[in-house]
Amino acid sequence: MSQFSNNYSRRKFLITAGVSAASTIFLKGCLGNPPEPTANTGSSPATTAVPVANISPEQAPEVTKIKLGFIPIVEAAPLIIAKEKGFFAKYGMSDVEISKQANWASARDNVTIGSSGGGIDGGQWQMPMPHLMTEGIITGGKKVPMYVLAQLVTNGNGVAISNTHLGKGIGLDIKGAAEYIRSFPSTSGRKFKAAYTFPNANQDFWIRYWLAAGGIDPDVDIDLIAVPPAETVQGMRNGTMDAFSTGDPWPYRIVSDNIGFMSCLTTEVWPFHPEEYLAIRADWVDKHPKATKALLKGIMEAQQWCDKPENRAELVTIVSGRNYFNIPKDVITPPFQGNYQMGDGKPAIQDFNKGPLYWKDPIGNVSYPYKSHDLWFLTESIRWGFHQGQIQDIAQAKAIVDKVNREDIWREAAQEAGFTADIPTSTSRGVEKFFDGITFDPANPEAYLQSLTIKKV
Repeated sequence: MSQFSNNYSRRKFLITAGVSAASTIFLKGCLGNPPEPTANTGSSPATTAVPVANISPEQAPEVTKIKLGFIPIVEAAPLIIAKEKGFFAKYGMSDVEISKQANWASARDNVTIGSSGGGIDGGQWQMPMPHLMTEGIITGGKKVPMYVLAQLVTNGNGVAISNTHLGKGIGLDIKGAAEYIRSFPSTSGRKFKAAYTFPNANQDFWIRYWLAAGGIDPDVDIDLIAVPPAETVQGMRNGTMDAFSTGDPWPYRIVSDNIGFMSCLTTEVWPFHPEEYLAIRADWVDKHPKATKALLKGIMEAQQWCDKPENRAELVTIVSGRNYFNIPKDVITPPFQGNYQMGDGKPAIQDFNKGPLYWKDPIGNVSYPYKSHDLWFLTESIRWGFHQGQIQDIAQAKAIVDKVNREDIWREAAQEAGFTADIPTSTSRGVEKFFDGITFDPANPEAYLQSLTIKKV
């Protein structure tokens, strides 16, 4: 077994008043009701746990307890299932606490103080939040070293449009609707307004890419802002919000409640794109290397379980419960079946592979944290001029990826668990192709940036 680097000592500190502007944004939970401060996420008696593995002494975890945060959206399913179905316990992690977070900013603040200070040790993250926390960029200058350990899911997001814009040609390719969107100040007295849930991360990137591919500059032609989902949906109802970059099951709700329609799913923009990830404080991982791998083994088994179509009904029952998503089953069932009503005359999508996938997709492994995907998120940050003076160029981005991404730990855990057939041979998934023909070659990110028409670099 390898020895994990011991570069960082445990830090205990409180969030100071000098936080960045991004860190002051208050966002409600992405789905379901806000959690109670002491929400019980213990196992449901309705679930059947898997038997405990015969753990060899050299693989036995140093501790059995960790506190992981989650946001109640489909990306969290592997963490919930690993807890409820006994996959964590199978590998000796019998005291894992899954803690519902009110919003992304709260999760960030809680991991900054750590579980010893009443927060969390890690959990589910939009990208590249772990990299930004490591550098102190979104933590008020306080560096909180994190390790990215696994990708949790692919797919599961889309761009919703208010019914105000029915029949205007706002679909996957919006070149034909670009002038309609740009002319809003003269026709409506305001700019076209779009929202996402947290700045400079996944859903912000998805809508920016889609807009720019259609000739819309998201920083000039429209108002693009961070807004809580409930407020955004209400704005779509009353005509003050035009678009929403959102995750499942909000697309189903928006269309089924006749609030709006879907311009596209993110899997149409970038097939089987990276989504949200498991990341844990580096000091916890360095101190508990065997427990880290035990956690990963449990999550890997949970991801495999989640991907079996015959398990999706039980998955819906578990995650929809009040301790987790706290929503009706019929709201979350269609996305887990790959069924999306698009609206605005678009054909419905009925494809299991276009819904959330957790372990494998048609082009490879989902769970493995490819360094090439981390690099895209940081390259895209450079494209839009995010964090100027803090992430200056591709060389620095690559150095941050090498510091934060611990795909080597994922490989060791998969090897020990016997999942050898699904271990990728490279830290790169290779050249990625977007719907508009643009390609991202992780061996040459500069060429990707040069190929883009709308950018800030």
